[in-house]
Amino acid sequence: MRIGLIAPPWVPVPPPAYGGTEVVVDNLARGLAARGHDVQLFTVGESTTPVHRRSLYPVAAEPMGDSLLEAAHVLAAYEELSDADIIHDHTMLGPLLATHRRLGSPPVVTTHHGPFTPVSRRVFREIARHTAVVAVSHAQALAAGDIPIAAVVHHGIDLDLYRAGPGGGGYLLFVGRMCADKGVHRAVRIAKRAGRTLIMATKIRERAEQEYFEREVRPLLSAGDDWPAEQPLPRRLELMRHADALVNPIGWPEPFGLVMAEALACATPVLAFSRGAAPEIVDHGRTGYLCEGDDEMAAALDRLGALDRARCRAAAEQRFSLERMVRDHEQVYRSILTRRFPAAERALRPLDAVPVLEA
Repeated sequence: MRIGLIAPPWVPVPPPAYGGTEVVVDNLARGLAARGHDVQLFTVGESTTPVHRRSLYPVAAEPMGDSLLEAAHVLAAYEELSDADIIHDHTMLGPLLATHRRLGSPPVVTTHHGPFTPVSRRVFREIARHTAVVAVSHAQALAAGDIPIAAVVHHGIDLDLYRAGPGGGGYLLFVGRMCADKGVHRAVRIAKRAGRTLIMATKIRERAEQEYFEREVRPLLSAGDDWPAEQPLPRRLELMRHADALVNPIGWPEPFGLVMAEALACATPVLAFSRGAAPEIVDHGRTGYLCEGDDEMAAALDRLGALDRARCRAAAEQRFSLERMVRDHEQVYRSILTRRFPAAERALRPLDAVPVLEA
């Protein structure tokens, strides 16, 4: 197949430091190319994914989230990818513009990487009239309400890159954006309550992130505590491979939580609140602990010795491999191309009728 992938214009693919959607797009592009597909990636000029790349912007667009910048990016993408057999769009605005403007002839599938909210459901209700919508977890699909979901496809990890680690570093690790939803302040409190060292590999570039740090996190830190910093991928991988555990006290129903699957691939157990997709990633008592509050998570740190790091790695190999994700998306593409999901037939249907594409 000739497959066009559209990435958001805000971060190169793969991301040099923080990036979730961009990691997924990079994995998908490389995995599809390895399976013999002709992959065309529309991204920004500084991207390095080893497939055919096209772009409008030579570098990542700023300010992040500017609707005019995104609109110009996706309009150029649909024009450039008009000769593809199918387009897989990972932006929010692209599928909406494609629906209203009928840009190009290829069928379109979109993966929603964010939460379904009253606002986003309004947008995706329109998108789903002409576009197959893929959810990244069952929790996210359930939150879609009356929006038809073509398939649930969990993200996949490059297991050659995320190698099993020995642990034994004597520290806990937090990875994510510096924001309340990610629970950075709670991670600090939990680590201190348990008397543990916490390393924070966190994006702290935007004004809101800096303000949150100054207001909620900095007052909790003492002299000698590790200072939060955004880490490049090689350093982040080493931190993850040697961490005693990943602490992920998310404060919102996260649609997936790629960092949890990455930790498991590094053989590192995960402690998370039982929200969003966390129960689909962490097997309680086997690959980590699903907790209901700060006190419970702090207490669970004393039970890390009961967890087998080899079991964490095995779970990632069985359920979150790049190859499994690629096969699942191939199935979605073929279903669309053979008109199994034509717009006229995608009537609203209950969640139990949604194809589940995972090992």
